[in-house]
Amino acid sequence: MLRSLDIRDLLIIDHLSLDFQPGLNVLTGETGAGKSILLDSLGFVLGWRGRADLVRQGAEQGEVTASFALPPGHAAHAVLAEQAIAAEEGELLLRRVNARDGRKTAWVNGTRVTGEVLRALSETLLELHGQHDDRGLLDTRGHRRLLDAFAGVDLAPVAAAWRDLRAARRALEEAEATRDAARAEEDFLRHAVAEFNALDPQPGEEAELDTRRRMMQGAERIREDVAKALHAIGPQGAEGQMIDATRWLEDAGEAAEALTPAIDALNRAMIELGEAQAGVEGCLDQLAFNPTDLEETEERLFAIRALARKHGVAPDDLPSFAADLRDRLDLLDAAEGGLPALVKAATAAQGAYDIAAAALTATRTDAARRLDRAMAGELAPLKMDRAIFTTRLAPGTPGPDGVDEVAFEVATNPGAPAGPLDKIASGGELSRFLLALKVCLTGGDRARTLIFDEIDRGVGGATADAVGRRLKALADGGQVLVVTHSPQVAALGAHHWRVEKRVEGETTRSTVMPVAEADRLDEIARMLAGDQVTDAARGAAQALLDAAA
Repeated sequence: MLRSLDIRDLLIIDHLSLDFQPGLNVLTGETGAGKSILLDSLGFVLGWRGRADLVRQGAEQGEVTASFALPPGHAAHAVLAEQAIAAEEGELLLRRVNARDGRKTAWVNGTRVTGEVLRALSETLLELHGQHDDRGLLDTRGHRRLLDAFAGVDLAPVAAAWRDLRAARRALEEAEATRDAARAEEDFLRHAVAEFNALDPQPGEEAELDTRRRMMQGAERIREDVAKALHAIGPQGAEGQMIDATRWLEDAGEAAEALTPAIDALNRAMIELGEAQAGVEGCLDQLAFNPTDLEETEERLFAIRALARKHGVAPDDLPSFAADLRDRLDLLDAAEGGLPALVKAATAAQGAYDIAAAALTATRTDAARRLDRAMAGELAPLKMDRAIFTTRLAPGTPGPDGVDEVAFEVATNPGAPAGPLDKIASGGELSRFLLALKVCLTGGDRARTLIFDEIDRGVGGATADAVGRRLKALADGGQVLVVTHSPQVAALGAHHWRVEKRVEGETTRSTVMPVAEADRLDEIARMLAGDQVTDAARGAAQALLDAAA
C-alpha cells in the first residue's frame, strides 16, 4: 500500500507531501490542474520511463520520495533479497532524484539502485491504468496474457518443453544439413581418402626421399671417394701406421716412461680414428644400393609431389590434409548413423511439448468459462447486465506460450451477434469492460495499489455510480487511487483530494489539498455545476453523499 508521496521541484510543483490511506482514494480537480503530474511523479520514483523535462524551472534538481507499507510475505521482499537490500520493518522507502542535466539517481531504503531495480519493485507494488488503457482490450495479443493472469497458469513447463523442442529440431536440422552438404562431395571424399590411404604420405617424407634420390644418383662417384678415404684410415693406412708407431714407442726401453703421454695420445687418437672408420663404413654401406631402389624412390617421390599439386597443398601438409578428409568422411558416416537418434529425440520433444501445450489449453479453456461467468457477475452492477462477454480460444502458432489464440468478444444487445470489442463496444463500455476485467483478475489479491486515471470517462448518472461502487469494492481490503471527473465516483471515496493550479505572478504552481468531510459537499457540487455552485447542485451533491453512505 502507498503510504506517502513527497514531491519537490518537479514540473509546476515546488513541494507537495501527501499521505494516502487504505480504501478508495479519489483525486478531483479541473482539467489541466496537474493531476497527471502526480502520476508522472509516482511513475518517476518507480523507475518508469516517461518525460525527460521533469525538473521545475529554476531548480537544480527535482526529487520524489514514496513510502509503501510492506507486510510479511509481500512479493517485493524477493526483489530486495536479490539485491541484498535491507528490508525495513514493514516499510519500503523509494527516493529518486532528477538533476537538471538529466542524470537520475535512486535509492531503496538508503541503498543506491538502478532504474531496473525500481521497475522490478514497481511490478510488485502498484498497477496504473491510464486514460487509454482500455485500448489494450482492442489488441487481441494481450487477451491471452489477461486470461493467463486470471487462470494463474504457470507457463514454465510449456516454455521449457518448447526450448527442448527447438533444440532438438535445431540439432536434427544441422545434422541433416551437414549430411546433405557432405553427400554432395561423398564420391570425392571416398576416392581421395582411398588414394591417401594407399600412398600414406608421412611428414617430412618428401625431403627425405629427395635427399635419398640425390644420394643414389651420385652414389658411384661418392662411393669411390669414400672407399679411398676408408683405405686411407684403415689398417693399410693411418690405422696401421699408428699401430706401428705405438709399438715402436712402447719398445723404446729406458725412454718408454718419458713417452707415456705420447703413447696415451696415440691411443686416444686411435679410438677417434676407429669411430671415424665406423662412420665411413656405414656411409659406404648406404652407398651400396640396387638400381631398383632408385627407381622405387623416384616413383614414390613423384607420386607424393603429384598428390600435393592435385590438392593444392605443400607436400609436408599432405598428412594433415588427409586427416581432414578422413574427418569429413567420418562426419558423413556419423551423420547418417546419428540421424535416427536425432529424429527420435525430436519426435519425443514434440510429444512432450504437445502434452504440455494440451494441458495448458485445457487450463485456459476451463479458465475461459470461469472468466465469462465472473464477467457476467461484474457487468451486471455496471449497468451492462444484457451484455454477453465471451472468451474464444482457437488454434494458433505454437510457441513458448502454447498453441492458443485468445480473443475477447462481446454482444452488448440481446439477439445481437458477438464480435470483437472494437466493433461492438463504445468508449464508455470499453472502460467498464476494463474495470470488470480488473475486478475479476484481481480476485482476492490486494497486495498492490491500483491506480485508475479517468476510467469513468464517457459514463454518467447511474452508470457512473455503478463504476464508483465497483471501484470501492475493489478497494475493500486494499488501496485504490482514482483520478476522476465524475461526482458519483468522488462521492464514494473514503478519502478525497482536490488538485488545483494557481498562477502567482509569472509562476504557475500545482497543489493538492485534502478535502475535509465538511468541504466535500461543495467540491462535489462544483463537479456537478462548474464554477457557479447552485443550491440545486448542493442538493444533488448531498444526495450522492447520502447514497454513498
